Amino acid sequence: MESTPQKLELIVKYFADFSELQLKQLALLDPLYTEWNAKINVISRKDIDAIYLHHILHSLSIAAIVDFEKGTNVIDIGCGGGFPGIPLAIFFPDVKFHLVDSIAKKLKVVEAVCEGAGILNITTQQTRAEDIKNRKFDYAISRAVAPLKDLLKWSMPLLKKQAGNASGPDSIRNGLISLKGGDLAQEIFESGARPKMMPIRKIFPEEYFEEKYILHVAR
Repeated sequence: MESTPQKLELIVKYFADFSELQLKQLALLDPLYTEWNAKINVISRKDIDAIYLHHILHSLSIAAIVDFEKGTNVIDIGCGGGFPGIPLAIFFPDVKFHLVDSIAKKLKVVEAVCEGAGILNITTQQTRAEDIKNRKFDYAISRAVAPLKDLLKWSMPLLKKQAGNASGPDSIRNGLISLKGGDLAQEIFESGARPKMMPIRKIFPEEYFEEKYILHVAR
């Protein structure tokens, strides 16, 4: 196997089983986002310089707690520039990811990055999640898009009722998986839900992930 590109060392520090294709795709994310972010700003300047920590590893925290089975359908609500959907699509090449955002130019970046990195298991749709009809998914994912109560309102009608489609902890059943940060007590209270809450710093002991969490609410 070829040596790991230096910028990927942070990723392979925590994940050891990438194929050569996956490593190539992950390595391409940096130049592709740098190029496209200069045209259409979807990532802040300080974050683009730390894309593997702030965006890619953060997105892959979901892969550290749930192992989506082949053929699973996942919707990324409010995907923005493609997080967490794009890194997860590289990680799970046999899983179908549908990335949704209401802003067309953000999806243009997503589509360009997918084309440039050869990511084939992503579809996109310019819409609001609440306007999607006649489609069902196994999981919904999101990153800092909206309050939990809104994410639940938008995602639950889109989710299949049966549990399954993932191995790993029994609690990660079909449902909403959301990346959030800060003091979430009020937000969780207002949602009326009782999410399973996992500190990302326990998964990846990096200072950046202090007060960042994965929230899971089963369907």
